[in-house]
Amino acid sequence: MILAIDMGNTNTVIGGIDEEKTYFIERVTTDQGRTDTEYAISFKNILEMHQISTDSIEGAILSSVVPPLNATILSAVKKAVGIRPLLVGSGMKTGMNIIMDNPKAVGSDMIVDVVAAIHEHPLPLVVIDMGTATTLSVADKKGNYIGGVILPGLRVSLDSLSGKTAQLPYISLEVPDKVIGKNTIDCMRAGIIFSNVDMIDGILDRMERELGETPSVIATGGLSRFITPLCRHHIIYDDALLLKGLLILYRKNA
Repeated sequence: MILAIDMGNTNTVIGGIDEEKTYFIERVTTDQGRTDTEYAISFKNILEMHQISTDSIEGAILSSVVPPLNATILSAVKKAVGIRPLLVGSGMKTGMNIIMDNPKAVGSDMIVDVVAAIHEHPLPLVVIDMGTATTLSVADKKGNYIGGVILPGLRVSLDSLSGKTAQLPYISLEVPDKVIGKNTIDCMRAGIIFSNVDMIDGILDRMERELGETPSVIATGGLSRFITPLCRHHIIYDDALLLKGLLILYRKNA
């Protein structure tokens, strides 16, 4: 198996994966204050928790949207399993044309998501990744990456609402029974959940018109499981999508 790591702004996802199965998916907090040794201990503990020997790991790959932490994570993996990971970036073979004004500026997580989705789903397609930011990435019917949308994530929006208003509390994310809330907390939950549902549906409508056909839609990211079941579009949820993409890129570039 390979160790696939996706470092986001809020959480870092660590997974063990090969062509046969996904062995585990875990999340740790992304913290620029932690040292490589502290991250290495986290990685070792995760492997021990899943009873995985370092000898069974043949390689590793890192996708990151937090460049200041790249060297720390690369060093941590080396300390934990004795392997220096590949780093997703410009110059890496993806097997996909990136038709953007500045291809090097496209987030590595968006590229990896689409690489994985193209491998498993009919084209054209849209990948929704709901994390700190919500992104919708598009591949056309020829398999070219042609762009997408970036917007504030669900939790970012909710924290901003609570932080910028004197009387609105910080709340947990739960799906309310109805849109018309009877108390402040239910009103906030309904507003943040259903606004994101309708926003996703509305953007997908516009993308479908621009593409001229109905795309496959795949969702990933920890928050997608709350939102996508409520959408009127057919959306396939795949929590391991990015790890699958990292495996594909590892095989292409190792």
